[in-house]
Amino acid sequence: MRTLKALALAASLTTLTLSTLTLSPPPTAAAAFDDDGGPKGTGFQDGRTSGVVLQHSKIVVSGDGLGGKGDGYRVKRPCWYEPGDDADAMLKKQQDADVYWRHLNPDASEQDQKKHMEQFQNKVGKDGRWWTPAFNAADPDGLACWSGLQGAVWVPAGGTPPGGITLEELYQIARAALTVPEPRIELSPDVKSYVNLPTWVWLTGIGAPTRSVTAELPGVMSATVTANLSRVDIDPGTTSDRAEVKEDCGPTGHPYQKGGTFTCGVRYLHASADRPRKAYTLQVTTVWTVTAAAAGFAYAPVQVTAARDVPVGEVQSIVREGPGDS
Repeated sequence: MRTLKALALAASLTTLTLSTLTLSPPPTAAAAFDDDGGPKGTGFQDGRTSGVVLQHSKIVVSGDGLGGKGDGYRVKRPCWYEPGDDADAMLKKQQDADVYWRHLNPDASEQDQKKHMEQFQNKVGKDGRWWTPAFNAADPDGLACWSGLQGAVWVPAGGTPPGGITLEELYQIARAALTVPEPRIELSPDVKSYVNLPTWVWLTGIGAPTRSVTAELPGVMSATVTANLSRVDIDPGTTSDRAEVKEDCGPTGHPYQKGGTFTCGVRYLHASADRPRKAYTLQVTTVWTVTAAAAGFAYAPVQVTAARDVPVGEVQSIVREGPGDS
């Protein structure tokens, strides 16, 4: 029998990623073979910062909070059972997958095949459904966790098996997939500032200050988390004796207005000539509060930081002597 360890080894020797590699279910007596052709939810995966890459899952992840900058929130349990087909539909799939089963079990006898099919035939006419395993491939423990689950578990109507996905875990999946846009810092003056001159700060590239992600098991349950841009934090790149910070910015800062009141930005008190690259490194962090209002859950904020160098010079005063001066 081709073991899961052999499959994992083969995966490590190829250039395929877990998000594209199709694996057989765990090799157990109740192994069920799904077509795995349903929708898959994908959050984000960027280097070591990863959210969710769902495998063998019917969960659909959607919303305008996908594709931005995430914070590496990790789903607490990397594998679980999901409600699947009723008895009739599962039996049909197993019959259709007969050749596939024999391929994975080349040493199995006809008696073995009969016993395998009987576990599905015996449930026909009963009220319930088969729950099948799924996992988060973005989690380094996801595959190992999945390998410890049965290929399918029969659950009477209204029940949930040990290890079955919960509504709270569905919210965690939505939270892990949630991202927010990375801001761009705009300044006035833009290229260079001067000592004691207000440097206005605002952000672009954010769009709407609200983002949401929904994770849904179609026809079963749904979970939506929402991020709201609540404030902007400014780090001038130096100490308070060299810079005065104004942080009455609202969610995105305030663009420069001639004659306007300076409430968001930095007034540098010393030139930057003695700094690396002869500039201060200004950092602006957007803080997004995250809630799941329908369930009463609250999560740590998502924070995204952008940076810009700000050269600060000194205005040179030139004193000229008048005609009567000596």
